[in-house]
Amino acid sequence: MSLKTIAVCNESELQDGQVKQVDFEGEGKVVLYRLNDSIHATSAFCTHYGAPLAKGVLTAEGRIVCPWHGACFSVCTGDIEDAPAPAAIHSFKAEVVDGKINVTADPSLTLKSNTSRSPKLLSTGAAGSGKSVVIIGGGSATFYAIESLREHGYSGNITVLSKEKHPPIDRTKLSKALITDSSKLEWRTAADLKIKYGTTLRTGVTVTSVDTSSNLVVFDGGKESISYETLILAMGGTPRRLLIPGSDLENVYTFRSIEDSKRVDAAAQEGKRMVVIGSSFIGMELVVAVAQRGLASIDVIGTEEYPFQNVLGKEVGQGLQKYHESQGIKFHLKTQVEKIVPSESDPSLAAGVVVNGETLPADFIVMGVGVAPATEFLKQSGFQLEKDGGIKVDQYLKVQGQDNVYAVGDIAWYPQQKTGESRRIEHWNVAGNHGRAVGKTIAGDPQPFAKVPVFWSAQGQQLRYCGLGADYDDVIIHGNPGEMKFIAYYVHRGEVVAVSSMQNDPVVSKASELLRLGLMPSPAELREGKNLLSIDISTGSTRPVHQVCLRVIIRKKRCS
Repeated sequence: MSLKTIAVCNESELQDGQVKQVDFEGEGKVVLYRLNDSIHATSAFCTHYGAPLAKGVLTAEGRIVCPWHGACFSVCTGDIEDAPAPAAIHSFKAEVVDGKINVTADPSLTLKSNTSRSPKLLSTGAAGSGKSVVIIGGGSATFYAIESLREHGYSGNITVLSKEKHPPIDRTKLSKALITDSSKLEWRTAADLKIKYGTTLRTGVTVTSVDTSSNLVVFDGGKESISYETLILAMGGTPRRLLIPGSDLENVYTFRSIEDSKRVDAAAQEGKRMVVIGSSFIGMELVVAVAQRGLASIDVIGTEEYPFQNVLGKEVGQGLQKYHESQGIKFHLKTQVEKIVPSESDPSLAAGVVVNGETLPADFIVMGVGVAPATEFLKQSGFQLEKDGGIKVDQYLKVQGQDNVYAVGDIAWYPQQKTGESRRIEHWNVAGNHGRAVGKTIAGDPQPFAKVPVFWSAQGQQLRYCGLGADYDDVIIHGNPGEMKFIAYYVHRGEVVAVSSMQNDPVVSKASELLRLGLMPSPAELREGKNLLSIDISTGSTRPVHQVCLRVIIRKKRCS
């Protein structure tokens, strides 16, 4: 490593609470942060999808939040604070000399191609400790749990039992880009998981039962079993199929896996006719992914008056519908599917979908009608499941009535920080942060889960969303959803509980921090034109003393 010290700017150019990107020898970039009298320097780009961190949101605790998808890092250490960051960023020495801010760094580590650094693992599990964690499932929560366990010093064995045939992948790219090669989506290879993280990955495994009295997981029809000291249930969801005639025909697809992506990719060829049942996120992301392929027709069937209405509201849904219709998509809304009709020439294939007595011709059909928790096998294992198949957990994501079993991700009904009400949330971000929290807890540092849900969706422009707006009773709109440029504030009982936006970054990242800190403006203030980006949370000067939590104080000391 060849270190260089370079004066990157004048001290006067960086005020308290400010973020600034500066050049570092040639093509190198570094981001500077000022917290009170302390100056910090890190890599310039998010390790998730490469967003410029200088356009993100800095808090007085020393958190920098990515402007796009909610990933968060410590400006002091570069460590991951929140998913979906798959890797930490570099931190560099910064000091003031003769009125200049000097940064000391290896120039190669300031390049965008080298933004990521390996996490600081306190254990790799190589020595072994007689302890063992078994994780059922191979998705987002599993990946982040593994990383968190080792980051926080867990030294026992880790075994993953996954139904899928590959290591954990960035599943969000499947519906957004129809990627069909799992190796292009893997967060870590199986070899990395084994060598660097001391994790045994068993793929293509179907778990059939869990015996909590003897701490055994039984799989492959009872042929094999494995014992555990601690169990993490992270099975995710199973795509739903409508219980209508023809739903099981060969060219009627659901969508969640690499195999599903391969099937839709092969079917969505020029001149073909596509029908999507469901007008929410997965189905509509697939519509965007195939819209430029020259299909003969794309029909979308939905039960709402406008697509996305239940989540995003009428005005936003109307605006997104306008965009999709401009791309040639035809909607059939406020309607129910009656049946799927088979082809006369090949009864194993669907030829159309009947809605309101009309048959929509189809060469293939995608059902995007939600997922059910993949917990069927737990019914015979003595677990108490909720009506939808989910599992209720406490603030530490521990299954009620089980001292050594945790449930995370799509299957977990977990208590919300402000209300204590349990909800099950099917967001990639939530699953990842569940994994990080439970890994820290199992490693010996109990971590109550208190993250604000975040998700994003490709809908012609990038849609961002944070919060819990399912029960909204009012929506405040700034901008014009019909022009795909807006901010929407979702109100419940006089409080803003969620925010969505298009082409207004980093508003949603700022909103997620304001919700977390309890500093979100009132609906009245927003109606009067209050701008979230004008609210100071990086210097602490506007924050009431009673809202400064212990964690903030501790973090400030660590960053000073």
